Amino acid sequence: MKRRQVLIGWLFVLPFVLVVFFFLVLPLIYAGYLSSQADSLVGGQHFVGITNYIDTFKDPLFLEGLKRVAIYALISIPIMLSVSLASALTIDVIQTRLARVFRLIAFMPYAVPGVVAALMWGFLYSQQFGPIYWFAKKLGFRNLDMFDPNIFIYSISGIAFWAWTGYNMIVLYSALQGISREIYEAAIVDGASQKQIAFRIKIPAIRGAIVLTVLFSLIGSMQLFTEPRILSRYTNAVTLGYTPNIYAFNLAFNQSQFNYSAAVSFALGLIVLVISYGFLLRNRRMADK
Repeated sequence: MKRRQVLIGWLFVLPFVLVVFFFLVLPLIYAGYLSSQADSLVGGQHFVGITNYIDTFKDPLFLEGLKRVAIYALISIPIMLSVSLASALTIDVIQTRLARVFRLIAFMPYAVPGVVAALMWGFLYSQQFGPIYWFAKKLGFRNLDMFDPNIFIYSISGIAFWAWTGYNMIVLYSALQGISREIYEAAIVDGASQKQIAFRIKIPAIRGAIVLTVLFSLIGSMQLFTEPRILSRYTNAVTLGYTPNIYAFNLAFNQSQFNYSAAVSFALGLIVLVISYGFLLRNRRMADK
């Protein structure tokens, strides 16, 4: 009977296992194989070991794109998560119908596909008919160009702020809902203000959710691709190696360098893994102190 139950359980999860194996595991294995190969005019593909990876970490285009996504993360993540946390704390206190409507409206940008969002913001940033340029012109900023290479990274950060602030707010708000209301009542009886409750009870209690949102935001920032790729038709800021993902895409589909593109992709994945592990390790050490 026990064996039969185990077999039935595996039959239920078998479709998911097959999908993961054929559409995730096998492509990763094949990409890993490609990253260890190189093309030659005479002998075709041949094994080169980690040579492609060594070249990747010396590649100025890859390093430039890596630096750019790091700047993007430093710009967007602190502002986005600060607003998300403040909004979550606010609607946790204001239990009215207006707060429920605000949650729905704030979450709606996350439901918009990334390509559609990038095209929409391309319209908003336009100097010909975009409202942002019109307002800036009224305020005296007549030369504002959101597609200028010097400020384009800030324009992309604005799109990320619009798209992900509401999502992170819902994650943090859900964590707040898991805190027992009796703790708040006891704090109020002891004379604590709402500000003291927020900083001394709520924020420490949802530390795990905050760490989760920071981690996901870091990973998403390192994988930046859709917004600059879609908006590249409006600006010359998006170069061959604007971000590591765009660099890997151009290598594979514009230059047919599939082996080197696979190495660039795996190198980026390794960097994301190291950053994520380092962040979690540091956070755990701080929590233990």
